[in-house]
Amino acid sequence: MTFAKLSEFTEAQQQLARVSKALSHPARVAIIELLAAKKTCISGDIAAELPLSRTTVSQHLQELKAAGLIRGSIDGLTVCYCLDTELLQRLQTQFADFFGQATAGLDCAC
Repeated sequence: MTFAKLSEFTEAQQQLARVSKALSHPARVAIIELLAAKKTCISGDIAAELPLSRTTVSQHLQELKAAGLIRGSIDGLTVCYCLDTELLQRLQTQFADFFGQATAGLDCAC
């Protein structure tokens, strides 16, 4: 059995991988876009905007929350979700650096 040696990778590499995995489903991308457009949202409202059940939306919200992309606060019987804009700004810089390094220099000679 093979084990991932996460300690062998930088924290920045691990974070980009975590976030990329969290964004690997189109429903999660749609949720991020919806929260960006509305600035804040209640979970029921999110389900009403997407072609998914409340349970499925809830599962996607948990994945996004686990990755740190969104925050949720409980207000009575509802949960209000919003984007973690601080993290998103750091990620924007990290992804720009990542793709900048990947595309800089020589073209592939294959």
